[in-house]
Amino acid sequence: QVQLVESGGDLVQAGGSLRLSCATSGNIFSINVMAWYRQAPGKQRELVASITNGWNTNYADSAKGRFTISRDNAKKTLNLQMNSLKPEDTAVYYCNLVQEGVHYWGKGTLVTVSS
Repeated sequence: QVQLVESGGDLVQAGGSLRLSCATSGNIFSINVMAWYRQAPGKQRELVASITNGWNTNYADSAKGRFTISRDNAKKTLNLQMNSLKPEDTAVYYCNLVQEGVHYWGKGTLVTVSS
């Protein structure tokens, strides 16, 4: 069983920064893809950024230049550094792990950016 637990969500003013973390436990394989998704009120869940076990990254256009995804394979953690936050970044942020075609999700952490 794989478990993902997000932390770091908070209320922050526009222009501020936050660092989200995702702790993993369970049967984590060495080959996988981890990602951050977000879901704003009334909107569909969308990909923010992803990173492979080989540290290849991919970002949504909205995140490029402002967010940085990273992972520690030894500690089995995933992070998202978010800078220059905007009110439109307000959402619940979810940690995602894909291994052997199976998606695992955390319960999410709320990020609120005030204007």
